Amino acid sequence: MRDLREIRDPLVVGGVVGDVLDPFTRCISLRVFYTPNHPVVSGAGLRPSGVSSRPRACVGGELRTFFTLVLVDPDSPSPSNRMKREYLHWLVTDIPGSTAASFGQEAVSYEAPQPTAGIHRLVFVLFRQTDRQTVRAPADREYFSTRVFAQHNSLGPPVGAVYFNCQRENGAGGRRFM
Repeated sequence: MRDLREIRDPLVVGGVVGDVLDPFTRCISLRVFYTPNHPVVSGAGLRPSGVSSRPRACVGGELRTFFTLVLVDPDSPSPSNRMKREYLHWLVTDIPGSTAASFGQEAVSYEAPQPTAGIHRLVFVLFRQTDRQTVRAPADREYFSTRVFAQHNSLGPPVGAVYFNCQRENGAGGRRFM
């Protein structure tokens, strides 16, 4: 039987754990802001116009520890046809603990989500690096796999994650996003 906390975990409810990540224990804070003073809340809906600029991502941890942050869309090109899953929107490495992603090395520049069909989940995943190790960027944004990326770069399990939902601005039906 599942633990009640796991059943209520938005990453589990939203299918992020399972589709993108294996179960893991969050032990480092990850706060992502597209607007000042309003962090992304897992499962919240954001419009493409609200996520057009690179976000501010703040990580916890100790200053002597380094982190890697990825942003992926596991629902590309559409939730009913995930042939490109996962699509890599952003990759930042060597982020010192207790700082923002802007202090790291942007290995793959931020590409704003522009979903064309359905509601897409955009997932930020934080990994602890073993040191200032070399984390290699993938050759392509399409067909990315967070699990394979972590394995090839010896990153271990995630230490933090948050996601939001996004659909095209004039999406017919579905949920209304802020």
